Amino acid sequence: MTRSYYGASFLLALLSYFSSYGQYASDALRYSEMDLTGSARFQALGGNHAALGGDPSTIHGNPAGLGFYNRSEFTISPGFTNIGTKANYIGENSSDSKTNFNIPQASLIISSQPGFQRKWKRSSLGISFSRQQSFQDVYNFAGVNNRSAYVDKVVQDANFDKVSAAQLEADFEPSDPNTGRPLAYSIPAAYYQMYLINPSTAAGPPYSALDRNSVVDQLGSYSATGANSQWTIAYAGNLNDKFYIGGNVGFNRLRYKYTRYLTDNYIDSPEIIYTEQSEDLTVTGTGINVSLGVIYKVNPTFQLGGVIMSPTFTSIKETFSQYTNAGFVDGKVTGPDGTLITPDYTALAIAPNDFEYSLTGPMRGNIGATVFLQDKGFITGSIEYAGYSGMRVRTKYLNSTDNNDFKANTRSEITDTFRNTVNFRLGGEFRANMLRFRVGGAYIGDPYLNNDGIKRDKLILSAGLGYRGSRFFADLTGSYSSYKTAYTPYVLDNAADYSSVEITHKPINVMVTIGTFF
Repeated sequence: MTRSYYGASFLLALLSYFSSYGQYASDALRYSEMDLTGSARFQALGGNHAALGGDPSTIHGNPAGLGFYNRSEFTISPGFTNIGTKANYIGENSSDSKTNFNIPQASLIISSQPGFQRKWKRSSLGISFSRQQSFQDVYNFAGVNNRSAYVDKVVQDANFDKVSAAQLEADFEPSDPNTGRPLAYSIPAAYYQMYLINPSTAAGPPYSALDRNSVVDQLGSYSATGANSQWTIAYAGNLNDKFYIGGNVGFNRLRYKYTRYLTDNYIDSPEIIYTEQSEDLTVTGTGINVSLGVIYKVNPTFQLGGVIMSPTFTSIKETFSQYTNAGFVDGKVTGPDGTLITPDYTALAIAPNDFEYSLTGPMRGNIGATVFLQDKGFITGSIEYAGYSGMRVRTKYLNSTDNNDFKANTRSEITDTFRNTVNFRLGGEFRANMLRFRVGGAYIGDPYLNNDGIKRDKLILSAGLGYRGSRFFADLTGSYSSYKTAYTPYVLDNAADYSSVEITHKPINVMVTIGTFF
């Protein structure tokens, strides 16, 4: 393959990969959702940030809450997360789990001395690290499929594109200049070289699968790591111990990586033992956002608060890699002319695709109220708005026409798929001398316009206890949630010929916040 043709084939493969704009609409949501954030104390209260101050969570939540501080503070919060999943695929159930250690929060707050003779009583500067999202996940699935296999998807795509046999040959490099190993530039090219799909004419299409009739036992797995974390700088002030106002700027760091496998084990096939498809996606990004919040103390027992948060503007880079391999009965396959041959390749890598794009996340708003029960504790609640339908994805990575098409089609996919949501949070704290007992809950609305029978809303329950001393404090919190998602290994023209995996997630988080005043 010549150097110029290498570049053309790479671009064609890239555009083929990006033909499903729904992927980037889904990615926009994945990198924009937020459930529980902050210190152990605030997570125990259901993640309420709107109308409660005096906690490091307000640095990235409602920065006006920093105005309640009258002394400086340092905190750090280690935690454990157990991810438990159950998957149902074609009537069969599977389960999986994993546990990881993390440090989702740390902060430093510097408070000024109170000015008793001034209206501006005090001010505080806060710097925090917070995990806004965790991408840790794992699941596996299995099911006997008597309607299709992954190779049917490859045949459908090759026939739809009417790709010639000459093009499939050109999209293959027997010896990659960089690695010396064989390399394909598309999935159909790899399957063609392995004789898993065969042409019916000299020109190529229509193609057919090597085995179109056998039942397959399908096995799949998914494992993901990473997080969306944020460094936040906030400043707030206090007017007459009545009105609190603050602002912040957040600097996001996005890291996400997953590995996915799909294996078709052929049952009683005269040709194929198995085929396996794997893919890896590595994503990195940096972003920025700002917030402005206020809290107003109506009287000693009641206060109101609100915050408006700009979209997070994120620049993202990703690398997508695929690999396929197969096993054949007696190591041979039936060639196009009907004779048994030994295939030259039983495993091939697909050329990795690099892509860069920018994401504009949803605008958010949050209002709430807190009622104090004298010195016995308080009850706090908030209502959140998340404008998911306003998300935007755009790129400068392609040519001008393709860049505009990518932007318009992804925008259309977002508005057709997602809606704006309203979330509700409620929590309470009971005080007994130096001890604190807390309970909370959050309802996170389903952002999908059409749920296809799968409700993706989330109910998060949390509880915790704490100790407050004169110079030291510690809080312990546990939270539990249950929600569903879906994954479709491949899509065919006839909806009856393929199935989706329904996944139930039940993550449990345990977190400790340790802090000291100075």
